[in-house]
Amino acid sequence: MNNFQLIASNVDVVPLLLSLNAQKGLWNQNDLRTTYPDSPHSNVDDIWLRFNDFELGEELVVADDIECRNYPAFALLPQARELVMTLMARVQGERLGRVLITKLPAGGKIPAHPDQGAPATYYERYHIALQGLAGSLFRCGDEQVCMRTGQIWWLDNSVEHEVINNSADDRIHMIIDIKRLP
Repeated sequence: MNNFQLIASNVDVVPLLLSLNAQKGLWNQNDLRTTYPDSPHSNVDDIWLRFNDFELGEELVVADDIECRNYPAFALLPQARELVMTLMARVQGERLGRVLITKLPAGGKIPAHPDQGAPATYYERYHIALQGLAGSLFRCGDEQVCMRTGQIWWLDNSVEHEVINNSADDRIHMIIDIKRLP
């Protein structure tokens, strides 16, 4: 496989799932990704743990697409921080970019798109499957995987990719952008 690489399996994600269930108000506090015109992410719910600073006027202006800052949810989900920092150490990360938790409902789809800017050219993209069931398919280029609960995957998000959740429940992933040491 060129567009995906399995990094780890059997990661204990239950503590984070329990915390997410107890803090349902964290979803969609920041809805730029899901409501921006023509966004491929309009079918998902988000929790922003780390994201860029931006201004939204007549046009979206991202001050710096490399620099990210912590959002309040990061402090409220220490279980997420532990997973992120463990992954940073595992892949020898030197800089942490965006960190999001996304939820795609059963029957939902994220249409085909490539990512652009620093999230695709400066950082490497990792997914931790917090809830990944049979039938949830992630296609990147001409390759396709089912990211199962407790797995961590690297993917080349500069390549056109899409997600189709044909599983029986929500697909919940934590997306982490990391700049690795050279």
